[in-house]
Amino acid sequence: MLGVTDLPTYLAGLLLIILLPGPNSLYVLSVAARRGVRTGYKAAAGVFTGDAVLMTLAAAGAGALLQTSPLLFGVVKLLGAGYLTWLAVGMLRGAWALWRSRAERDGAGAVEPQPLGEAAVERERPYRRAVLISLFNPKAILFLVSFFVQFVDPGYAYPALSFLLLGALLQLGSFLYLTLLIFGGTRLSAAFRRRRRLSAGATSAAGVLFLGFAAKLATG
Repeated sequence: MLGVTDLPTYLAGLLLIILLPGPNSLYVLSVAARRGVRTGYKAAAGVFTGDAVLMTLAAAGAGALLQTSPLLFGVVKLLGAGYLTWLAVGMLRGAWALWRSRAERDGAGAVEPQPLGEAAVERERPYRRAVLISLFNPKAILFLVSFFVQFVDPGYAYPALSFLLLGALLQLGSFLYLTLLIFGGTRLSAAFRRRRRLSAGATSAAGVLFLGFAAKLATG
């Protein structure tokens, strides 16, 4: 079908790939838990946009360029690691602020926490952040090239259509998975609003994981 071979095997591999935890899905879950469904979908849209760009670059041969140019690949890796580190530091600072505000609230008496307003959401710009998280991952381009090419018939006259079909299936799977994360995250958000300690702990854990992603990208 459109030059795609062994579609069942591709779908099985796709399921495993989507379910593997990564910075994209973790960020969407974090945003949905803190800001709600609407903002969670803004972050998810950023992931879809970034992935679409990477798949287009993969189909156009950018993966081969990065693979044959170690210097370029190293620069993009360091940029990606730096951006993930910046995000992680921001999350850890936010968690520290939550811990401090909880301590001050306990000292002054219990006060019902106020929900974050639209201004805070706009400052975070989840769509743009999610796009950048996706794009600053050169390994994703190489992975897409090496994974997709296994299921493209080399004799097919229009390989771009094969890549388009494989990419569309990947985006559909990602949409379904991120939707589950978004609605799961909003269930957590009620608990986060009630318990500052839980929110601070979750934000700290996300920050540490992002530091791990950055270290893996820089040294891998």
